[in-house]
Amino acid sequence: MKNGCLWTRRLVMVAVAGMSSLVGAQAWMNPALTPNERADLLVNAMTVAQKIQQIKMAGGTNPDLPGCGSGGRHIEGIPALSIPTQRMMNGPTGVAGGDCSTDSTATGVPANFVAAASFDPEIWTMWGDVTGTEVRALGHHGFLAPGMNMGRVANNGRTFEYMGEEPFLTGSVGTAIAKAVQAKGVQVVAKHYVANDQETNRQTVNTIIDDRTLHELYLLPFEMAIKDAGMSAMMCSYPRINGTFSCENTQVMKTILRDQWGFDGFVMSDRGATKSTVPSILAGLNLEFVGSNFYTSALVSAALTAGQITVADLDRLLKPRYVQMFKLGQFDNPILGRQPIDFTANGIKARQMAEAGSVLLKNANSTLPLNAAQLRSIAVIGPQRFAGAATFPATAPGGSVVVPAPYTITPVSGIKNVLTALGSSATVTFNDGTDLASAVALAQASDVSIIIVGDISAEGSDRSTLALPTVNSVNQEQLIGAITAATPRTVVVLKNGGPVTMPWLANVPAVLEAWYPGQEDGNAVANLLFGVVNPSGKLPITFPSVDRIGATATVEQWPGVTVGGVPTVTYSEKLEMGYRWYDAHQAQPLFPFGHGLSYTTFALSGLVVTPKISDGTQPIKVQFSVKNTGQVAGAEVPQVYLQLPSVAAEPPKRLVGFQKVFLQPGETKQIEITINPAASNHPMGIWDSAKQSWTTLTGAYAVFLATSSKNIVGSGLVKVTVPSGS
Repeated sequence: MKNGCLWTRRLVMVAVAGMSSLVGAQAWMNPALTPNERADLLVNAMTVAQKIQQIKMAGGTNPDLPGCGSGGRHIEGIPALSIPTQRMMNGPTGVAGGDCSTDSTATGVPANFVAAASFDPEIWTMWGDVTGTEVRALGHHGFLAPGMNMGRVANNGRTFEYMGEEPFLTGSVGTAIAKAVQAKGVQVVAKHYVANDQETNRQTVNTIIDDRTLHELYLLPFEMAIKDAGMSAMMCSYPRINGTFSCENTQVMKTILRDQWGFDGFVMSDRGATKSTVPSILAGLNLEFVGSNFYTSALVSAALTAGQITVADLDRLLKPRYVQMFKLGQFDNPILGRQPIDFTANGIKARQMAEAGSVLLKNANSTLPLNAAQLRSIAVIGPQRFAGAATFPATAPGGSVVVPAPYTITPVSGIKNVLTALGSSATVTFNDGTDLASAVALAQASDVSIIIVGDISAEGSDRSTLALPTVNSVNQEQLIGAITAATPRTVVVLKNGGPVTMPWLANVPAVLEAWYPGQEDGNAVANLLFGVVNPSGKLPITFPSVDRIGATATVEQWPGVTVGGVPTVTYSEKLEMGYRWYDAHQAQPLFPFGHGLSYTTFALSGLVVTPKISDGTQPIKVQFSVKNTGQVAGAEVPQVYLQLPSVAAEPPKRLVGFQKVFLQPGETKQIEITINPAASNHPMGIWDSAKQSWTTLTGAYAVFLATSSKNIVGSGLVKVTVPSGS
């Protein structure tokens, strides 16, 4: 009997030992541990071959997503280690361009740029909620968005993917989107880090940019999103930065990203942006995207054998990605299969985003909103691409990737929908503009003509001119000129991805900027034209009156010149980019940054700035009132700009705060905007390249209250004395 008990006890001990061994082998699956602890355990359990396999995207099947095929945008999982396959979806234009060989249906939202133009955090969060939910529902783990490059070049083919020319606005939008997407358990991959500000020669261009300008303008949005949203990942860009390709540039990849900002996420390359094996690994490029083959097993193994890299280097590449996956629950709550999407609810949100980001540029004699009760006939005139169909943002070279939306609303359908809702029996007639004489005849015979025109912006090329191009065999400039010459009863609706020049502006009473509205195009634009919705968007980028001005004044600035066989672009304007250039040179643009009209009027008054004296660390309170002095409900966006002391050698002012304020007719609200010196956008600081740190200077700081960068309505002053040694 004793022997039997002893044998039983031995069996139990063996079983317990076996269980301990099993738990030990999968210890990283213990959710009680921190993401860092779990990542360390996982990496330590991997073989060298497994580690090499996990730093490169690969093609192949998607065994856990039936019917997907493969678009090559995934890292194959390792089931034996409980590592799930990780799929990536493209992003700044909506949910498309994923890992499946054919994209699944997704909501056709407006692009990032439209969200930025809303100047509304609720819209930014809504954009992230919709896209983050759909990325997860379509079985993907990472979202290649938001796009956070600067609108330095008005001609940039990808301006519509970004958030304009102001780093503080871009960082604010990117932070809100990142928080919303990551709340869905999806990784955010912000792009393109850094100075990927043009498409011309983007694969090889050398960007010459001084350290101060780099930090204050082009790095700042990324820094804000990392510090304020805990952003999961970054995508390094194509260009060389001061001679070294971004994805192997230790200054931007290690010194700035890791050491200065404390970034704990991972960095992946853009498609084909990896240019080396050893330099990229040593710089900290965690993941090679498709399109390059420098992280192959053969090349990485050879580098290990030669002693050029170590296994510890591979561990440093792997750990940050696993930390993010553990943080977002992608090990414990794997994203498997597809889930249903509420396209009805998301369609309503897409329309709201398009409406909120549209900008009323001009409205002489209160031409808009159109009065449906007084109209009998409406002409819709313009190229099929813009006037005959819903206009979508597109990405990939040539605009080849467009979100496969569940439905689209054309301009004519949208106008008819609104007329029906308003009880109007007015007729709506479409003319595609290919026959100029018939288009003019229709305009003359109609009570009002809505001319809908636009540009074609897409990845892979910049626009050679800011003039409206010929589209669908329609010379758009000629079309507008002919119709406005024949009848004054016209409204122009723009659908464009960036600034355009308007030689016809003086002859057009009203201009509505709708950008690329997405699937709800027709409904959103019609609601705005007929006053169902009051326009409230503001320009996130300056509209120049001519080509070749500011940051594009010389070919050395854009598109660049060849130096030593390398295309080279020099940011010689330095800090004078966007509205900062117009301020510094007292120049008047066609439309300034922050401009946007409404169907009502507002009065900003009672500005009080406190404290008047500061040591540079106390928050500054900017208090004022906003009143709706018109007859309809609407929203204004008060903007706060700061002018630094002259010793700072900065452009005249920088945006440091704003708030979208919704008001009923006659309503007044008291507003307080805080300028916090400790905020991630460093509102009162300049970058000291010698010290490699931000610093606040002693002197007088002017605070401006405005409704655009050119319309200042009030000012205050704060005297700052920074203690010596600070």
